[in-house]
Order: sequence, then C-alpha cells, then structure tokens
Amino acid sequence: MSGENHQDENGESPKNSATGDPSVSLPEISFSTFIMSLNSSALVHLGLEADPSTGKQAANLPFAKQTIDILAMLEEKTSGNLSNDEQRLLTNILYELRLMYVKQKKGGSS
Repeated sequence: MSGENHQDENGESPKNSATGDPSVSLPEISFSTFIMSLNSSALVHLGLEADPSTGKQAANLPFAKQTIDILAMLEEKTSGNLSNDEQRLLTNILYELRLMYVKQKKGGSS
C-alpha cells in the first residue's frame, strides 16, 4: 500500500486528512511511530510541549498519566514480540515519561 498513488473517483489525489494538503507526507506507520506519537501526546499533557491545536502549553496530569499507562500496557502486551530497537525505544520512553511525570506532579517544571 505504501508508495501507491491513490486517486479518488475524479482521478485526483486525495488531500491529507490531517492537514488538508495533498503535498504533505506523513511518516510511515510503524510501531515506533505509534509509540513516538503517544510520547508526543504525553509531553503535551505534561505541559512540556505546546498543544498543536492551541499553541499553548498547559499541564493535564491525569491525561499524561493515562497516556503513560497506555504505553506501559503496550509494553506488557507486546513483551517478546518486539524487535530490540522497538523494545529499547518503548522502555526508554516509558522511563523518561515516568520521571517527567513525577517531577511535574511534585510541582517542578523543566
């Protein structure tokens, strides 16, 4: 499917649904890009990155914890089924997010 040029019924390339721009290329869908997406979401909820929809930074620690818990569940459910690189990525992201969460929960900011 990747690399194929899809066209709609009018013979036109469909617009990217996320941006509305057919020239924007999204990253390949893989386990690693999925994990990185969840990591980005957690960083936004921790208040460490700006929310792309508002451009503002604001912490929402319950959402951050939920996203970290989702990553932990994925780590548990995929145990033994990931490549070494995927496992290392997931383990490192979880470690870093947990540290950042505890720091934010204690009232510190980076």
